[in-house]
Amino acid sequence: MKYIPLLSTALALIAVGATAEPSLERGTYLVEGPAACGNCHSPMGPEGPVPDMHLSGRLVEETPDFTAIAPNITPASRVAEWSDEELARAIREGVRPDGSVIGPPMPIALYRGLSDDDVMSMVLYLRQVPPVENDPGESRYDIPLPPSYGPPVENVSAPERGPTAEYGAYLAGPVAHCIECHSPMGPQGPMTDSHTGAGGFEFHGPWGTVIAPNITSGEDGIAEYSDDELRAMITQGVRPDGEAMSPPMPFGSYAKMTEEDVSAIIAYLRQLPALPMGGGLE
Repeated sequence: MKYIPLLSTALALIAVGATAEPSLERGTYLVEGPAACGNCHSPMGPEGPVPDMHLSGRLVEETPDFTAIAPNITPASRVAEWSDEELARAIREGVRPDGSVIGPPMPIALYRGLSDDDVMSMVLYLRQVPPVENDPGESRYDIPLPPSYGPPVENVSAPERGPTAEYGAYLAGPVAHCIECHSPMGPQGPMTDSHTGAGGFEFHGPWGTVIAPNITSGEDGIAEYSDDELRAMITQGVRPDGEAMSPPMPFGSYAKMTEEDVSAIIAYLRQLPALPMGGGLE
């Protein structure tokens, strides 16, 4: 398998005047922390990720309309043959080097908002993870996939980092895609624009069936919880009454987030418009 050095990518970005400064440290933090890529791309058992199979792919969801398999994204897979730009485009635009489109539940509509710095930092991280030989199979879609998720993404900058609702929106959207998992499913996918955070999305796996809760400020949402209680739920998977929460919420990954980033997400959630569970959908 060939490997395209990151130096070419960095030089290309500089040449077009981009201000991205990708780093392995940032990529490690994102993939292992808030982005929680292993939550879909690592094989799962009832208690969470299977040891020594990190990012080697798994069946994510099987419905009458599609069978979604997250591929192996370690250097033992076909991504090792892709250039850094091609891998970044697959992550952020949902288009493989052969022109084929990546289907749901890969949250491309949100990943399009990843900053240049962050997406290339993630590529840096993926290039150096241990290779794991595993073939999870291929996805099948009996629903039409879009020809694309939008025009080519050019330069994207992230908001200034800090415990603000603005930066929290970036973390809860393009990075951690909280609003995808916690918005109800509509005919065209998660209703992240009209029913943001209202809950109702069903997840199926070794843990059984789990319904994502409402994370808006509605009465059946998070209004009654303190910031400390929300922090414990997000990073420890423990409700205020001490009850343990279930996967696929990636508590282990979120526990690696900085205090400031968790505070930013909570600040963002606090200002989401109040909606009933499921957004009032039947």
